[in-house]
Order: sequence, then C-alpha cells, then structure tokens
Amino acid sequence: MAKGEYVKNVADVFSLDYEGRGVARSDGKTVFIKGAMPSETVGYRVTGSKKQFDEAEVESVLKPSGERVKPKCRYFDTCGSCVLQHIEPNAQVAFKQRILEEQLARIGKVLPEQILPPIYAAPWHYRDRARLSVAIDASGKAKFGFQAKRSHDVVDIASCEVLPQHISVQIPSVTMLLQTLVDSGAGIKFVEFYRSKKLTVLNLCFYQRPSEKTECQLRKWFDASLKEKNETWQLWIQYGKESAQAFYPIHHVDLSYDLPEYDLTMPYRPGDFTQINADLNALMISRAIRLLDIRSGERIADLFCGLGNFSLPMAKCGASVVGIEGADYLVNRAQQNAMANGCADQVEFQVADLFDTDEATVASWGQFDKMLLDPPRKGAYAVVKSLHLPYLPKRIVYVSCNPATLARDAAVLIEKGYVFKSAGVMNMFPQTAHVESIGVFEW
Repeated sequence: MAKGEYVKNVADVFSLDYEGRGVARSDGKTVFIKGAMPSETVGYRVTGSKKQFDEAEVESVLKPSGERVKPKCRYFDTCGSCVLQHIEPNAQVAFKQRILEEQLARIGKVLPEQILPPIYAAPWHYRDRARLSVAIDASGKAKFGFQAKRSHDVVDIASCEVLPQHISVQIPSVTMLLQTLVDSGAGIKFVEFYRSKKLTVLNLCFYQRPSEKTECQLRKWFDASLKEKNETWQLWIQYGKESAQAFYPIHHVDLSYDLPEYDLTMPYRPGDFTQINADLNALMISRAIRLLDIRSGERIADLFCGLGNFSLPMAKCGASVVGIEGADYLVNRAQQNAMANGCADQVEFQVADLFDTDEATVASWGQFDKMLLDPPRKGAYAVVKSLHLPYLPKRIVYVSCNPATLARDAAVLIEKGYVFKSAGVMNMFPQTAHVESIGVFEW
C-alpha cells in the first residue's frame, strides 16, 4: 500500500485491545480499528500496514453495538486522550476487566482463582490533576490542550469533560493569558492544574525565569479572572529544571486529599506524584487494606510508596510499615505526612532504587509478614525476581497500572510458590484505555 493511500474494508469486531481499539480479522490478518467496538460490523480505512497486522480507523458503523453512545466531548475525533468515550461507562469497565484477563492469560499464562468485582467512581469531571500542552502555530497563535491522535500536535480546546467543571470553564481565559505571554516573548513549556478540596492550583512552566513584566501580567490576569471566584485558586510558576513555587497570591492553604476512613489528610505539592482520581483512590486504598487483612503488630512493606498513600492507612490499622521509594522528595513528603497525621512511630521510610533490587537487597530488609507493591508502568520485576526464602511474605497485594507487567510479574510469583488468589480492575481513568488493577498472592 502506498504511503497516504487508504483502502476501505468491512469487518466484524470481536474484541477490544489494551489501547481501546477494536480487534477484527481480515484475510487472515489482525486489524486494530480505532473507534470500533466488540460485536459491531464496521467499515474502516487502513492507516498503517505491517506484516502481521494492520492499523485502521472507523469510517462507518454498519451494525452498532447496543453499548455504543454518542461521545460527550466535542474534541473526541481529534484529541488523543479519551479514546473510549463512544462506549457506555459501565461497558468500559467490563471491557477493561476482559483486557486484564486476556493480558494475564496471554503474557503470564496465569489466571486468578477469583475475579473481584470492579470498583469505579464518577465517569466525568474526575481528574484532580492534569498537564496540558502549549504550542505556537506559524502565525504566532497559542494553542492550548492535549496532544492529538497519532501525532504530537496540540488540539486547541475550549473545554474538557474529564477536568473538574470549575477548571474546564477557565480554559478559554487561560488560553488568552498564554497568548498575551507569548506575544510579549515569554516561552511556556506546559500548564498544569491541581484540584483539592480547599485549593486549585494553576502551575505555569516557563523555559526561562519569567521577567518582571511577565510576573506583572500574571498578577493582573489573576485579579481579573480568578480573584472573585468561589473556589480558592493560586498561581504557581516554575522554569527550567526548578521545582514549582507558589507565586500569587501567597496564602497558607495547601493542596491535600483526605482519606476519612483512616482519619488522614495528605498534603502534597505540584510535581508530587498523586493519583489523579481522589474518589477512586480512596476506594482503591480501602480494597487494598481489606485484601491485606492487616493484623496488629504485623511488619508490612510498602514498595514504591510515594508520599505514603498506602503506608499511612496501613499504619493506622496497627501495622509496623516500612515504605521504600526511589524519589527522595517523595520520601521527605511521606515522612512529613506521617508526622502531621500522628503515625510517625509506626512508619519507617527509605530511599532506594527498587528497579535495582537483588537478593541481597531483599535480605537487608529483613522478614515482612506482608507486602504491598504499587509500581509504575514498568512493574516490579526486579523485586519479585529477588524474593527468596526465608524472606517471602505470606501475602502480597499488587496494585498495577499496566496489566502486561502485572501478568509478567504474576508468573514469577507463581513460580516461587505463590497462589494467585484474586484480581480485578479499578476504573481510575474513565473514558481512557488505561487499566488500573489489583492482584492478591498468597504463599
């Protein structure tokens, strides 16, 4: 097929892949079709052809699924973020559960004894933090939004259905601010929003330190656009490799999220890793704690602990917790959070590169009764590969944002004698193809 040439085809879609694309077969070849759903018959055009598969996009839906809905967002066809908006929200969760099971079976050749019921929260306006891109077109116009499908182009948006509504309505005003700054010569890398119960932060990242003129423009815009809003807003700025700093107005309200089930308030700063969905995060923690079945006095490891998202709830349940994390600033935040919440005596935090774990590292930790793993997308392969007698926890709860690496690591744990008791999905990212899941392993 010549470059740029499109060929129209018809296919019956039988599955959904981990990127949210419909999967079909045509002339013995697998076809991944963006915008298609299982049980549909679609007309599609091929956008890329490889030896073993084709990539394609829907041109027409000839026989729609009963779970197909009209996308809520007007940028669905161009924005690359929310690829599942054409699927009814409950059906999205069911498809993600199926993707988890398929990845476990295909990659790890493992399946749990029990499938846990999925957990989910609000399907819209759930994102408590987001980074939006900034681009300048040939005419000097500032474009502000998320990256487009199949490219690094920025889709210029005026609203977003997964951002909180009070943030979404400010997007046109922020775009005007960016245009003013660009016209005056300021270079902007990206913009971030952070939403918590008492404070919303708008963080602007510049290539170079903002001039006094730029700072004056920022204050003037804030006073005109946000000062009278009911929500408490604050501007932060950063530049180069510097961390973000509060800029205007200076007050003593902090970003934080609450975990009322454990009587915890967790402060954080722009740039810290936190889950993007506070409501689902609380449900996820509750599920993980129940699955760990913590008994008072148990020694529990929280690996990839971040700012203590799981460590502090475990401590509140009576465990002696060792939290280990690779980022020193997050360990500092975790220690501060433990002190602020009155559980510092039950938690010890360490800085370590868990991707460089070996058997000697595991032995240096000593014996744990139980372990919680919450790694990034790369998974926890080095950790699970290095676990050995007599340092095998009797129960491991594994929180994953990538079913493929969970499947790989599950196979390693089973080889070591663990039983894969249960697994299920947690819909942390509605409207997207991202699959958050949890698995339980018993020795």
